[in-house]
Amino acid sequence: MKLAVLFGGVSSEHTISQLSAASVLRNLDKEKYDILAVGITEDGRWFYYPNYDAARIESGAWVNEQTLVPAVLSPDRGTHGLLLLRDNAVENVRLDCVFPVLHGVGGEDGTVQGLLELAGIPYVGCGVAASANTMDKSIAKVLVDEAGVRQARYYLALRPDFEKNAEAIAQAAADQIGAFPVFVKPCSSGSSVGVAKACDMTELVAGLREAFQYDAKVLVEEFIDGHEVECAVLGNSDAIASTVGEIAPTQDFYTFDAKYNDESSKLYIPAHITEEQIETVRRNALRVYAALGCRGLSRVDFFCTYQDGEIVFNELNAIPGFTSISMYPKLFDYEGIGYTALLDRLISLGLEEHNG
Repeated sequence: MKLAVLFGGVSSEHTISQLSAASVLRNLDKEKYDILAVGITEDGRWFYYPNYDAARIESGAWVNEQTLVPAVLSPDRGTHGLLLLRDNAVENVRLDCVFPVLHGVGGEDGTVQGLLELAGIPYVGCGVAASANTMDKSIAKVLVDEAGVRQARYYLALRPDFEKNAEAIAQAAADQIGAFPVFVKPCSSGSSVGVAKACDMTELVAGLREAFQYDAKVLVEEFIDGHEVECAVLGNSDAIASTVGEIAPTQDFYTFDAKYNDESSKLYIPAHITEEQIETVRRNALRVYAALGCRGLSRVDFFCTYQDGEIVFNELNAIPGFTSISMYPKLFDYEGIGYTALLDRLISLGLEEHNG
């Protein structure tokens, strides 16, 4: 099976995509797949990386390889794959499946998924609508509300309004939430990029200003004091939910640095919550997954409040991290599905969805 693994991309999560892809490439069964590593640079150029070195992908050094071949993923179903633009010829490489190990804008938001739908190529993960709706946290919140799942109170701020009167928007957000602290999040970024915790109006204005560097829409959310827990979901119409893992960051909250650079942050599998609470998280994860139209995989994040043990939805990641320390593969490893077997399942689910 000819399998293309896409990595890199134009989003602020470019480096995380490289880390995830390196792990995926190391763990794919080389006996089953003829693997083509296809990297996307931070300025949006596509290259086929023959005889790839996972370590150089991980470090970002791959962009300097002399062997890189400019590549185009063609929307033409007759091509059904890549066009490699060699010096004197164009080579057509038909693909059986694509694994988009891309995080954030330009990879997790439905854009690449739309291109693959046009091309008629099976791919791992959520479809166009689910990818777009889960990438935009404000849209996801509306759909989760309709599903009847409890989530944090929130205020949606728009960049044009903020630019006209920053203090008025911050005050409106504070009034709607009702109390500090609050969290400020760009609607369409992940890995905690652009996220800030604000404990007063001055910090809220500063947090909004920073978040608007990444998105034209920003959420201000109620602070939920509780365990940060995550559930991995796998499957199409018959999806299954893993047990629940817990993140115990040593920093003030689970920042980008805490996720990828601070080795003191702890992961607990299962989470340090009751069995009843774990089952509630799993049930709600499947409900959110279905409501958002997901398929293949997602990681669904919740809080379990310290005061009364209430389960509160946080967000869903349609292409969760696949690094060596990422929660998604760790949760299914705990369930007895090892990393390589998990990748096989994901590819099979992509083929199953494509074939109806």
